[in-house]
Amino acid sequence: MRDLFARIRENKGPLGKWASQAEGYFVFPKLEGSISNRMKFQGKEVITWSINDYLGLAHHPEVMAVDAASAAEHGAAYPMGARMMSGHTDFHEQLENELADFVGKEASYLLNFGYQGIMSAIDALVSKDDIIVYDVDAHACIIDGVRLHMGKRFTYKHNDIESLEKNLDRATKMAEQTGGGILVITEGVFGMRGEQGKLKEIAALKSKYNFRLLVDDAHGFGTLGKTGAGAGEEQGVQDQIDVYFATFAKSMAGIGAFLAADQEVIDYLKYNLRSQMFAKSLPMIFVKGGLKRLELLRSRPELKDKLWENVNALQNGLRERGFDLGTTTTCVTPVYLKGSIPEAMALVKDLRENYGIFCSIVVYPVIPKGLILLRLIPTAVHTMEDIQITLDAFSSIRERLENGTYQRLSAAVAAQMEG
Repeated sequence: MRDLFARIRENKGPLGKWASQAEGYFVFPKLEGSISNRMKFQGKEVITWSINDYLGLAHHPEVMAVDAASAAEHGAAYPMGARMMSGHTDFHEQLENELADFVGKEASYLLNFGYQGIMSAIDALVSKDDIIVYDVDAHACIIDGVRLHMGKRFTYKHNDIESLEKNLDRATKMAEQTGGGILVITEGVFGMRGEQGKLKEIAALKSKYNFRLLVDDAHGFGTLGKTGAGAGEEQGVQDQIDVYFATFAKSMAGIGAFLAADQEVIDYLKYNLRSQMFAKSLPMIFVKGGLKRLELLRSRPELKDKLWENVNALQNGLRERGFDLGTTTTCVTPVYLKGSIPEAMALVKDLRENYGIFCSIVVYPVIPKGLILLRLIPTAVHTMEDIQITLDAFSSIRERLENGTYQRLSAAVAAQMEG
């Protein structure tokens, strides 16, 4: 028998092995100041492209006033206890009703956290006789939810309808044997690459296969569709989504999430969603704050208009300069470059220290070896000056990457560390 912690000492994981070089700068960085287009990083002002505050509500004066008033009236604890026992209020019901109306569903149910909530929803929606079919590039919260499933599950190739059909054929044959049903899971927006899930094409398969559809629309809610109701509205198939999920952590700039579906489904989830049945109710500061944020989503379309003005200016500018943005059709703006992990670290340090640009960096194993992904998240509070500075900076760092500057810098750092 070995010590349980021996593995932890020997193998720190694909990301953990970089901790000594990366922590505090590339991972777990500390951005300071009011959430905005410009913040402080290690004492220097940087243009921030890594905050999912799409509509600029995090520091909106009306939002902050409601947050402050709610905190002053209720503190951080009220209501105490789980909703089933003692943590239920009229305001929770009001927010649920307004969210359901906004996304075109009969009912909705509040969740304390998005990650925790969708995991629990997947667990509650299926039994051991049911089969799950999900996109291979689904977010970690979906993968972890599927891991809770005691029955069979199949992945289909990312956004590949032919692959989905093959797996629906397999799932159908298996469901006929088990007597179970089929749950298909995808995302409205894939947050790393910015692609929309092929909801319209998936929904069309309902005429051929018997399945229910769960959509995680964390990045689509508030940003896509005529009213901001998300990817389903954008693609004209909101009514074909059986269970709709979104988080408050993006467009709503808060804490919490919700599920929306037919009343019968929501009633079932209310009594079977373990992560909510046995957890403290969402505090009033987030509930009243959520009501205000949702009000602004509905009444201030100019916020989404400004967001998309900035998205188009940034993405068009990058494409005009020859950058590869993949197949994004959303606000998420991925920029693909070729290089090693050490080169990526040198490049990002240059961006932050010498150009005042702060964006997220993604490398292997999240994406294939030899690629660097810089992910930018435009918001409604970015300015055209921010965008122009960023475009010029990206042109410069690409040139330095291609002429070997970052390779030489990373080699020098490696030699210094070995010495």
